Amino acid sequence: MLRLRLLALLLVPLLVVTACSPGGRGAPSPGPEQAEVQVSGEAGQPPVLDYPRPFSITQPGSRLVWPGTGLALEDGGPVLLNLYAEDGRDGSVVQSTYLDAPAWYTMSVASLGRHLYDALSGQRVGARLLFLEEDQGVPLVLVVDVLPTRASGDEVTPAEGLPQVERDSAGRPHVRVPRDTPPPDDLVVQPLVRGTGSQVEVGEVVTVRFTGVRWSDGEVFDTTWDSDDTPEAVQAVMIGIGQVVEGWDQGLLEQTVGSQVMLVVPPSLGYGGTSSPLQEETLVYVVDILDAHFQVTEENQGEEEG
Repeated sequence: MLRLRLLALLLVPLLVVTACSPGGRGAPSPGPEQAEVQVSGEAGQPPVLDYPRPFSITQPGSRLVWPGTGLALEDGGPVLLNLYAEDGRDGSVVQSTYLDAPAWYTMSVASLGRHLYDALSGQRVGARLLFLEEDQGVPLVLVVDVLPTRASGDEVTPAEGLPQVERDSAGRPHVRVPRDTPPPDDLVVQPLVRGTGSQVEVGEVVTVRFTGVRWSDGEVFDTTWDSDDTPEAVQAVMIGIGQVVEGWDQGLLEQTVGSQVMLVVPPSLGYGGTSSPLQEETLVYVVDILDAHFQVTEENQGEEEG
């Protein structure tokens, strides 16, 4: 399976957080010379920013656009962010994770920097925040969306005869394959946790955490859960175009963001016919779907903003 390294660069390393009220929508209250920044757009999509250009920042700071309703961010725990920043002088995009995939951090000053850490403290998954900051003469308008780092939703009881999955307190799955039971011949798609996000579509970039085990002996052959402090804690793949094994291309389609899904993949939809050591193995994947969006190119992003 092709592993894509996430781009985890925050182009705004120092954000001055002022004492703006965190409960309202929109930008910090404008001062005598600072106009208001309007933020619109749906969750999971690049924000649409409306402000006079060139924009002058006289009150740098942060403000909650909308609160999150998911799990609370925990100190020292993982953080997954979508980041979108414009140059306030002309509205040009200076950073957007929608060009590729969300960025993975640890909820710490060392990972996020003091000011972004302070602003995210106490927030929940699903929150959107607006930052205004002057950086080396450039007025930066930054929107940060907090994404889930594990599945969250209604539990689903798996069908009889399938592997059993237990999760530890951090959400890491542990898979037990039934002993002395032959694997199924066809692909099995078994939701374990049903999230409430949008459905995965062909061509979307899907960000996941996963563990894969062999049916034959129950041993883990690949996992992202051993890399909590690195970008390798998640994997981003484009679904439905042959970038991953066919069992993933078929099995993750129409699953909802926030879900945890078990895929039992026969060799014909896995590595059968290749030189992989797994070519004859039926594989069991437990996949947490954290984000899904159509990749935005720099060209069509500019068109959308215009």
